[in-house]
Amino acid sequence: MKKKVLAVVLASTMALALAACGGQAAATSAPAAPEAAPAVEEAAPAEEAAPAEEAAPAEEAAPAEDAGGDLISVGFAQVGHESDWRTASTKSCQDVFSEANGYNLSFVDCDNDSAAQLEAVRSFIEQDVDYIIIDPIVSTGWDTVLGECEEAGIPVIVIDRTIDDSDKYVSWVGSDFLTEGKAAAEWLKAYAAKQGVSEINYLIIQGTTGSSAQIGRTDGFREIAKAEGWNELDAQTGDFTEAGGQEVMESFCKSYAGKFNVVVCENDNEAFGAMTAMDNAGVTYGPGNDVILISYDACTAGLKEVQAGKITADFECNPLAAPTVEKVIQTLQSGGVPEAQILVPDNWYALKDQIVDFSVDGNAQSMTEVTDAVIEAQY
Repeated sequence: MKKKVLAVVLASTMALALAACGGQAAATSAPAAPEAAPAVEEAAPAEEAAPAEEAAPAEEAAPAEDAGGDLISVGFAQVGHESDWRTASTKSCQDVFSEANGYNLSFVDCDNDSAAQLEAVRSFIEQDVDYIIIDPIVSTGWDTVLGECEEAGIPVIVIDRTIDDSDKYVSWVGSDFLTEGKAAAEWLKAYAAKQGVSEINYLIIQGTTGSSAQIGRTDGFREIAKAEGWNELDAQTGDFTEAGGQEVMESFCKSYAGKFNVVVCENDNEAFGAMTAMDNAGVTYGPGNDVILISYDACTAGLKEVQAGKITADFECNPLAAPTVEKVIQTLQSGGVPEAQILVPDNWYALKDQIVDFSVDGNAQSMTEVTDAVIEAQY
């Protein structure tokens, strides 16, 4: 598609689609409530032990090409490589935006450096790519560079984390982090009642400070915790890394020995590090033990730890956004206006005895029992 034509489509898309988005993900849709979900993207978690499905195009399509018959050029500024989730997200984009599928992908691993990510986007502008995909390290500081993309007539698609200080992008594709946080807390409320646990003293190992995933999961969990009168002992960032999770948990084990009965890790890799720290400190965790360990992401390795009786419940954040992003690009290629925000399907996971009934914002949730088949199907 020629840039002049694309600029007209982009201007129309901004005017019509982003008015409803406001630069951030909606916090009102619960992943397990079909009636609250976007009709073409959202899927409820299965009642039985059904594996999560990848958000994929509805039908097989011919390799994408621009109006001149050339490959469509795409620049992707990725957060980094800090977790199993991130690796799966990167692979999803590389698989979808391949030359065999009609794309020329320019990929930059920004290694959790916000300045490097802005530089990567500006490099894509200089390369005159057709589309730019950004998974923003932090949620602010974007308006100027997105304005430069808009001026160049290059549509920007934001995935996973959100941008809060600009609306100069055509679509956001990802998960509802606030709902994830609420779901974890509502599950804990119901599970603690089932187990006869009357007092909750919890610690949070947070993700990268200022990222929308960290903000949403923390705020969602705290909203329920405050209403229930739970006691938050401490919260520190582990930067979504295993090393960070271990370091923070080592400090927690020293400072709050014998005082905590819940640890919330804002991704699986932090949970792995926290497990090592608790093992070394002689703290038992998992179903039937001293500490309830909650995690997010539900990567394959995370679900294996659920199955092993170490992580008590794991709340998915689906990394396979690329097929949905391709739908957005195909819509723009055809002159259409894509949805401003698109949720990918998420599931909540536990072993059979840890599955309880709970709701988020009045929407009943379903949980998936972790089995060999579920783990095999996971990312």
